[in-house]
Amino acid sequence: MTHGELRSFRAGSGDLFNGFFDGQKSRTFSKHDLVDGRARRVFDLMSRACEVGVYPYQLPLEARSGPWVRAEGRDLLMLSSYDYLGLIGDSRIDDAAIDAIRKYGTGTGGVRMLTGTMDLHHEMERRVAAFKGTQRAITFSSGYLANLAVIASLFTPQDRVILDSLSHRSLVDACRLAGVPLQRFRHNDMASLRQEIESVSCSGRTLIIADGVFSMDGDICPLPDLIGVKKQFGCFLMIDESHASGVLGAHGRGTDEHFGIPASEVDIWTGSLAKAIPSNGGFVAGCEELIIYLQHAAAPFIFSAALCPAAVAAVIAAIDIVEHEPERVGRIQSNAVFLRAGLQDLSFDTARSETAVIPVIAQDETCAALLAGRLRELGVMVTPILFPAVPMGSARLRLCVTAAHSTRDLEIALDAFRQARG
Repeated sequence: MTHGELRSFRAGSGDLFNGFFDGQKSRTFSKHDLVDGRARRVFDLMSRACEVGVYPYQLPLEARSGPWVRAEGRDLLMLSSYDYLGLIGDSRIDDAAIDAIRKYGTGTGGVRMLTGTMDLHHEMERRVAAFKGTQRAITFSSGYLANLAVIASLFTPQDRVILDSLSHRSLVDACRLAGVPLQRFRHNDMASLRQEIESVSCSGRTLIIADGVFSMDGDICPLPDLIGVKKQFGCFLMIDESHASGVLGAHGRGTDEHFGIPASEVDIWTGSLAKAIPSNGGFVAGCEELIIYLQHAAAPFIFSAALCPAAVAAVIAAIDIVEHEPERVGRIQSNAVFLRAGLQDLSFDTARSETAVIPVIAQDETCAALLAGRLRELGVMVTPILFPAVPMGSARLRLCVTAAHSTRDLEIALDAFRQARG
């Protein structure tokens, strides 16, 4: 679909803005305005998307998420959900959450450091650590805060972070907020990493960071090589497992299991409890010394709300299921192979994907938004990813397959892509 083929699709969430983008409103976006010049590009893109009826975000779901969702008064095939293991709505998890509310209530009454820790939190953290194969774990109210907690608590402006260029935005923000110097190496390129280590002198410590599974391209970090560089130069290594937990390895334990490497080879593991684990929160896992220190030095642990009892119970119940039903992980992997091969047969570019995250590269942002709109018109809900989430010229649709998708679901998706391409 090209720029000259703009159509007004039925799918669109422009009504969300109550006519804000209708007509020719004058907006200055001057440097003295509250919403300054940085907003011009955002508003121009949103205005155009609403004009042609393909604004793709914030679509309100009318019931629980899953392989199929209810929105706009109809059923849509969901192909951009992080519910990798297909556990949202599992009655065992729902029952555990309800039981926790009945026993503990809906909140904790405090932050974890003070009065907000319950025995359920300790049980959850023991289970997370055992699942990840580390001595201890600590949890936070989001994966974003887990990454912030690590960098801000452990590292100083005298240290440095060397980050894979495709790692998650939360890691960049953490360095900026903590004032820790940040260098980047080319994606999964060990020669580039070595060059970054050697090219700039550092009087303090060096932390190398990568994602286990990269959230935009769906490929896997070369963990054995990263460990080799870490040891060669005396660095520390941190891996964000947000899209790897529940997805990689025979039992879904993540990148270390995928490569057959002991978890102790990595100094710091972080991850999400809101993706394959269908709850809320994030975790840090590692040695006992690290976790005890974070309990007493990490601002997001000391000053941010504790995870509510229902979320904590959901994490525990989900880990139980993953440990007893590893076949779910196998279904994710086989579904990903099926969908990726089908898209490639249709001549769509799926980049470097080798996991449940499958990008469909559209390059041009307008084309990405139009393709997402056309697919939604055909009954398939997908998320377009645009700059600055990805570099200019690499706009894409980001698909996520789950263990709950049937082969028939994926055939429906491929047929929609076939029609949308035409």
